[in-house]
Amino acid sequence: MTNEDREIFEGILRAKAEGRPCALATVVATRGSTPRKNGAKMLIDPSEGLIGTVGGGCGEAEVITAAENTLETGKPMIVEVDLTDDPLSWTGSVCGGLLQVFVEPIQPKDHDSAGE
Repeated sequence: MTNEDREIFEGILRAKAEGRPCALATVVATRGSTPRKNGAKMLIDPSEGLIGTVGGGCGEAEVITAAENTLETGKPMIVEVDLTDDPLSWTGSVCGGLLQVFVEPIQPKDHDSAGE
């Protein structure tokens, strides 16, 4: 287990202990050049912020928005992040690949989400 994985796991446990929902984003597929590979994770805790990263930049902003939607609906989703051309960047995207990110809600009463 990496330090980042440990921090994410501890963040989930903290959120659950304090009764806060959060969302976990996991890179499940990549194509081309991407900043992170399969298995990279990011915890989105609306009260505490982010732990980890799935790549940064505008692509990560899409994942954060999806996490907010997931927390509202209670339903997981897959987000397709296209890094081939970043319209908000003057220089374009550095990586130029595609990511699929699975975003799942973690509710305080989900006993199996954090290994309890």
